Amino acid sequence: MPRAKNNVAARRRRKGVLALAKGYWGRRSKVFTVAKNTVERALAFSYRDRRQRKRQFRRLWIARINAAARLNDMSYSRLVGALRKSEIRLNRKVLADLAVHDPAAFTKVVDHLKN
Repeated sequence: MPRAKNNVAARRRRKGVLALAKGYWGRRSKVFTVAKNTVERALAFSYRDRRQRKRQFRRLWIARINAAARLNDMSYSRLVGALRKSEIRLNRKVLADLAVHDPAAFTKVVDHLKN
């Protein structure tokens, strides 16, 4: 009796991997074993970096807020502490956006916290 092989599922799986590898250079997009390794690595990086993106944006926002706060004679930590104490609910994303696109409004927020 001949050996049973599941060619249909195997071909579908390989086509899926090669589809994910479309646009890669050379054998990485043509040869299944090479493409599989590259795609697995790319998926691992994308999973990791979806989480790192959140950290990187938070760092960027903090740097922008700190720079704008220092222009108004205040440090980042004192600004955030004063925001908490006065119960003003502005998150870092909004504060950083104010600092970059509307410095006058950011200055008003800082002045309100100083008083």
